[in-house]
Amino acid sequence: MKHFIVFFIFLSSQATAQGPKLYNRIANDVHLIHSRVLNQDRQVYINVPKLDSADINKALPVLYLLDGENHFHILSAYIEYLRHWQVIPPMIVVGIVNVDRVKDLTPTNSLINFDGNVDSKYKTSGGNEQFLNFIQQELMPYIETNYKTSPFKIFAGHSFGGLTTINCMLMRPDMFDAYIAISPSLWFGNKYVLRLAERKLPKLSMRNKKIFYSVGNEDGAFRDDLLKFDKLFNHDSLKTFVHQYKHYPFEDHMTEPIPAYYDALRFIYKDWKHDTTK
Repeated sequence: MKHFIVFFIFLSSQATAQGPKLYNRIANDVHLIHSRVLNQDRQVYINVPKLDSADINKALPVLYLLDGENHFHILSAYIEYLRHWQVIPPMIVVGIVNVDRVKDLTPTNSLINFDGNVDSKYKTSGGNEQFLNFIQQELMPYIETNYKTSPFKIFAGHSFGGLTTINCMLMRPDMFDAYIAISPSLWFGNKYVLRLAERKLPKLSMRNKKIFYSVGNEDGAFRDDLLKFDKLFNHDSLKTFVHQYKHYPFEDHMTEPIPAYYDALRFIYKDWKHDTTK
């Protein structure tokens, strides 16, 4: 028995020694930031790639992700895999953890739910402006002070998070360079953000900006509203605004983020080339 144990340990060590070097280093630092804007402590997950020595001083783009507790590790894993194969650049991921999701991710107060009924769980809705102030005035300076960042920033969200990214693009177009809206809840507040887009989008100067928006097989207004949003990009003033709409007929509302976030990253960096000069 003793010899068997020694032999097993030897084989295990040999297998470890001969195996491929792991590149997947997904981990997160958990930071607690006190927000004066929101008058509360906010938790964020931060993933910073481990760079090769030649790239150690490189400034990195930052992706700010809503619903961090749900999607942070999925998106971080995609980024780690794609940047390992030099398809996209390395980047920092900042996952914002929810406290009151309805409040933070809705732009107007409304008690009407998706089915058209009054719903008391929406009583805190309408705090999106203040939440965006927190990101712009407190979270971004915190990240840029503590990490070496480049100017390029991405804002990503799903459902109410997708609604937030579009609202941010319309109201604060210079805050981010690229936007990802997965199944945005454009139905909310009597289609508040969709009506806002109809008024504001054709007038915005969006040169070199990018947006990816998608929908799954959701019933009701989700796809119809997004198709109306997509048609707004036919306006002549938006020809330089790089955009992509994608439909996932075999994914429901909660499974769609898995393929959609991957496709969004490929879309944003479709023209990116790895710098081979060192």
